[in-house]
Amino acid sequence: MSSDTPSAAELKVAAAKQAAEQAALPYKWTQTIAELDVSVPVPPGTRARDLIVEIKSLSIKVGLKGKEPILEVYLTIFPAFDATDIKAILTYGFKRFWIINNNDQRSVSIQLEKVNKMEWWEHVVTHHPKIDTTKITPENSNLSDLDGETRSMVEKMMYDQRQKEMGKPTSEDQKKADMFKKFQQQHPEMDFSNVKME
Repeated sequence: MSSDTPSAAELKVAAAKQAAEQAALPYKWTQTIAELDVSVPVPPGTRARDLIVEIKSLSIKVGLKGKEPILEVYLTIFPAFDATDIKAILTYGFKRFWIINNNDQRSVSIQLEKVNKMEWWEHVVTHHPKIDTTKITPENSNLSDLDGETRSMVEKMMYDQRQKEMGKPTSEDQKKADMFKKFQQQHPEMDFSNVKME
């Protein structure tokens, strides 16, 4: 085991710390590769007409009318967003809606569709604790919900992750090796003995 690899005890401590940080947040959240669900607790018996819920371009505000907000936060923006992504968010390309849970009337559920459907979010709010996205395992059953291009990209990422875990070349590494082998065959006059593949 290399010195960079955390021990089982260190992993357990990190997971416990992450769980405690997430439990302390004023909301609960889950995600799929395409969507984010945020659940905000409200007093029992709260009805939709009692609430102010604002889901703006880059922020969420939930509260009871005439009282301080229960939650008022700015959403995470990733460097991968470009001007078009932000414009899409501002013009409702970022699909979002909210409902009050009818089962218990104790929480408001907010669903956000991610603009970048190829990225796991480390946190919902920029100043809140991050989660370790390398520990996320997407459910295979949900792959069928993705469009063809997104699905093939997710499957490639999952394949590459498995290959890395087994110490085998990723699809990109294999592609480079195949190109190099083809180049060697086309140029037998060249000496490739000192070539190192990275």
